[in-house]
Amino acid sequence: MKLLHIDSSALGANSVTRELSAAITARWRDSFPQVQVEYRDLDANPLPHLTAGSLAQADAAEAADAATVLAQFLAADVIVIGAPMYNFSIPSTLKAWIDRIAVAGKTFKYTESGAVGLAGGKKVVVASSRGGVHTGAPTDFQEPYLRQVFAFLGIEDVEFVRAEGVAFSPQHRSEALADAHRAIPRPVALAKAA
Repeated sequence: MKLLHIDSSALGANSVTRELSAAITARWRDSFPQVQVEYRDLDANPLPHLTAGSLAQADAAEAADAATVLAQFLAADVIVIGAPMYNFSIPSTLKAWIDRIAVAGKTFKYTESGAVGLAGGKKVVVASSRGGVHTGAPTDFQEPYLRQVFAFLGIEDVEFVRAEGVAFSPQHRSEALADAHRAIPRPVALAKAA
């Protein structure tokens, strides 16, 4: 079984999502000691934003990195993503990563009846943090966007572990983190990985 662990927070050691994504990954390692984990820190090692030059593969190093990112994603059975809410959505570094995994002919294709995802059979667990409270509110462009992206790629098994209201006060942050840790789902062997 392969697990891809992605972090995108710019807050380093003060990041709620880094703490949660590490705890989720540790739970998978504890449950399945044989799991192979690959890690990418999109703050420390960001991908360039998609440009015409990116699409033309004008920069060989950028093209090679994009190919590696896509290969890691395709090989993963489980993807754990630390995704803080920035300005009601996701960090631009995470969007740049998504632009490298949403590749026509690789992770989706178009047919006469519409788009078909080609990356099904994976599980995604998103560690989400929000300074305010946004679940179910019209201000939440983070969770619906990520659900849509992964559904478009054929991945329906997407879970969120949320810490909300973390900017209200130190007590709110502590309680939100404790609640989120308790909400981390118990890892279950995937049919294709079993």
